[in-house]
Amino acid sequence: MTRTFLLFIATFLIFSSLSSQAEINLPNLFGNGMVLQQNTNAAIWGTANTNSTVEITTSWNNASYTTEADASGKWKTNVATPKAGGPFTITISDGKAMKLENVLIGEVWVCSGQSNMQMPMKGYFNQPILESNKIIATSTNKSIRLITIERDKSLSPKSDFSGEWLECNPGNLLDFSATAYFFGKMIQETLDVPVGLICSAWGGTRIEPWISENGFKKFDWVNLPDKNSTDEFNQQTPTVLFNAMISPMVGFAIRGGLWYQGESNRNEPAEYEKIMPGLIENWRAEWGIGDFPFYYCQIAPFEYGNGTNSAFLREAQLNASTAVPNIGMAGLMDAGEKHCIHPANKQAAGERLAYLALAQTYGLKGFAYSGPVLKEMTTEGSTAKLTFDFAPNGLTTFGKDLINFTIAGENKQFYPAQATITRQGISVSSPLVEKPVAVRYAFENFVVGELFNIEGLPASSFRTDDWEIK
Repeated sequence: MTRTFLLFIATFLIFSSLSSQAEINLPNLFGNGMVLQQNTNAAIWGTANTNSTVEITTSWNNASYTTEADASGKWKTNVATPKAGGPFTITISDGKAMKLENVLIGEVWVCSGQSNMQMPMKGYFNQPILESNKIIATSTNKSIRLITIERDKSLSPKSDFSGEWLECNPGNLLDFSATAYFFGKMIQETLDVPVGLICSAWGGTRIEPWISENGFKKFDWVNLPDKNSTDEFNQQTPTVLFNAMISPMVGFAIRGGLWYQGESNRNEPAEYEKIMPGLIENWRAEWGIGDFPFYYCQIAPFEYGNGTNSAFLREAQLNASTAVPNIGMAGLMDAGEKHCIHPANKQAAGERLAYLALAQTYGLKGFAYSGPVLKEMTTEGSTAKLTFDFAPNGLTTFGKDLINFTIAGENKQFYPAQATITRQGISVSSPLVEKPVAVRYAFENFVVGELFNIEGLPASSFRTDDWEIK
């Protein structure tokens, strides 16, 4: 090997090193085809050459923003986004420029939870999504962008995750969350703006892994892991999914969050009622952009078998829906399947989340966004009378009998009840109960809910008592 050749190799390596140092690097959340939240100051961050000046130019207004990379090369700044539109470009340079192409400005939602949020449009093996073939085949829409965060776990917060922004089309939708897609499709079509959907979900997981360490100060029953431990840990360990699958996007401009989880926590309903709002408060605190909207699905009925009656978890979710501001719950009492924990009707889940967002976040009127919610029980002789909120035009069963009501007296023994829809609400009675004390509706693991407002949204399972969970 000649001296000249060795000198050439050394020079090449030096210039290659300098070139790589100068190259802008962005987390995977920032890429071609991404969606930025409209009408806000959207954060953009990454790494560059140490102590270099980074310039960002946005094509929608030809504005330039400069910031300084620190001693480790990290930089972060905010850019002003316009009303929805695009495609645009973003050029980022520290002397060597890179350009993000096909960037849209619109509405961005984070979609998280366990398997029912993760469940792709193609379904799981032997577990379909209703009409998925037609929906996938007709899904091409350049105004909907999708990114699925690959599953990962970590004892400490990470700065990046794996995932790629994709345009919505049959090939890309196949493996994307069905619930998230149905939500995004309705939002995009109704508002006529681009929509970006970030799906970060992991099947079978509890709620605790999705909360950061800072979020557990009020929940002393949760044992946090030792961040310095070398012991094996799994995806159920508190904080580890937040660290790996949520933390890298904290600060990214979003409109709100969607959540579909709870099945794995069904045996601790009392704790879940507290920790569900705790997760929302935790994410809001981490993002630091105020009380952004957060909507979630109530778990659907399913025959779990052993363990705590899952109606208590559904009750916990119902109670949590008024615990903190700017949240809402989508009911699925009519969508469960007795022997499949992953209901095929994900359109109901996604679109009912969309009703909440369209009404409460975007201010649209003229349609219902919640099923009937029990307001009050009074008694008149041997009859219990129930009234409801969110049923201004009355109640209906769409032709079915009301078969899921039970009633109890002071002995706390529940009996099947006769229930009738009235102008005021529902009257409930049983010849076996002379003096009613409590009424329950659909309070079993698996039922097919039959009570709706006339707009077609189902009532949650509920009870008027607060007797001990059994």
